[in-house]
Amino acid sequence: MLSYQHAYHAGNLADLHKHALLATALSRLAAKDKPFTYLETHAGRGLYDLGSAQAARTGEAAAGIARALDEGWLPAGHPLLSALAAVRAAHGPDAYPGSPLIARHFLRPVDAAHLAELHPAEHAVLASVAGFAHLHYSDGFQMANALIPPTPRRGLLLIDPSYEIKADLARLPGIVARLARKWNVGVIALWYPVLPDARHAGMVAQLTADHPQALLSQVGFPPARPGHGMVGSGMLVINPPFGLADEAQRLAAVFARLR
Repeated sequence: MLSYQHAYHAGNLADLHKHALLATALSRLAAKDKPFTYLETHAGRGLYDLGSAQAARTGEAAAGIARALDEGWLPAGHPLLSALAAVRAAHGPDAYPGSPLIARHFLRPVDAAHLAELHPAEHAVLASVAGFAHLHYSDGFQMANALIPPTPRRGLLLIDPSYEIKADLARLPGIVARLARKWNVGVIALWYPVLPDARHAGMVAQLTADHPQALLSQVGFPPARPGHGMVGSGMLVINPPFGLADEAQRLAAVFARLR
């Protein structure tokens, strides 16, 4: 367990989908003159080097964020572009922000952040770049259950597990339902991979039945290389901020051209 390391996959097409939606949602929260809390159950290391041997080995960043920048998939002024520019100004041209540093770009002094990461090596790197947040070397679901509803009460929770624990697909609808009951004003975003065997389908069906007003954004794309298992990316968002549905629709059109 806990073998997954995102350095091999950072900046891939799934990250592009997920992070474009996340940055848009956070920019909407930050646009209002009210404090908010950002929470993340599986934060990873927070900062990635797309020039690393791990990134070169898979080539996923080249097919993802690098191609997106070359071909203009993100319009000028997009929140993800501003977060990426800030991180590269601070850490170099090959840097890529994980969700914690994307959140950092939009957080203000009045806002709060809580990040959980249980992988020891990933947590150690996260601690070196996420001094702005409360770090939790603990199970992310336990952290979320303990802190929700947070202070400030307005905010966003990102649930982004690796799914290396097979039981996650079965238990996530119950976890999300419990958190949504405790935090009825919170934005709760759950990311999941789309795989050829459609193992995600039962979870998504239960989630959409439980939360019929939630935004569901699911896109498909070619496998990164022959035999690669992931063929799409999904995000379900409870209480989506205004404008997020428009971004989901725009992304759907972008990804439809890749099929």
